[in-house]
Amino acid sequence: MSDLPDYSSAIIDAIVDRVGRSTLPFQRAHREEQHATAFWFNELVEATSEGEVIRQYLVTASEPARVELAEFTLRPALCAPVMSAEKLMMLDFAEGWTHLGDLGVAVMPSTGLHAHGARKGWRWTTDEITDGIAATEQDIAGLGEPPVPAYLLGHVHDGDVSREQAVVIGRITRSGDGGIRWIGDLPQGCVGAPVFIGAPLSENSFKLVCVGVVLPADDHHTVAPFDRIRAALKAFPPNSTSAPDGAGTGPHTGEQKRRWWQRRG
Repeated sequence: MSDLPDYSSAIIDAIVDRVGRSTLPFQRAHREEQHATAFWFNELVEATSEGEVIRQYLVTASEPARVELAEFTLRPALCAPVMSAEKLMMLDFAEGWTHLGDLGVAVMPSTGLHAHGARKGWRWTTDEITDGIAATEQDIAGLGEPPVPAYLLGHVHDGDVSREQAVVIGRITRSGDGGIRWIGDLPQGCVGAPVFIGAPLSENSFKLVCVGVVLPADDHHTVAPFDRIRAALKAFPPNSTSAPDGAGTGPHTGEQKRRWWQRRG
């Protein structure tokens, strides 16, 4: 077990390097409550010879997404040029989310966020959890009852306004009913955050996998798995949107409208 610290450090490094700019802290505006974490996710809709069609969302737990007035804390690394304001206020916040059945997960098309930045003269410079990192059915099936090391990337609320990002180390396990449970502390502000494991490939290598979204609980926190999130998102019509036009997943030129889905070459 002497190599465990180095292996754990390598997983943490991979999380920070690959998706360190994917998370965004938020809370109920003007009140010290409902502190949570959301993250950017790119769903692969279709891959063709012309490129990939993706849809981009913010993802979080359902409960904190139900407030009507919320504010995001903007980190300098997520905006270009860097914003002077540290907060992004969102009216009618609850109406912007779609709740995925009984998963306890909510998603928001990135439309409004990109449109807001464009109106204010800046753009988002985020990382995204991509289809290649999000867990598949096979990844989830590979988890068993013996706990495995897991890593949560969230924004801790410790009494100040900074909402610093942290990698929280714990474990996950499969329960008898097939659910996934987080074992360990869950600091305030980390509900809705993505949970990762390093799935072993060989003796000296691993694959970074985002298992799912950590949910609120009184006792044992559960993790909504990405295979079920994927299945719920597949039910969305490929080119439809419930959000207004005016946003997308990357910069465009001319008068081309932005959408919440986009083809990437």
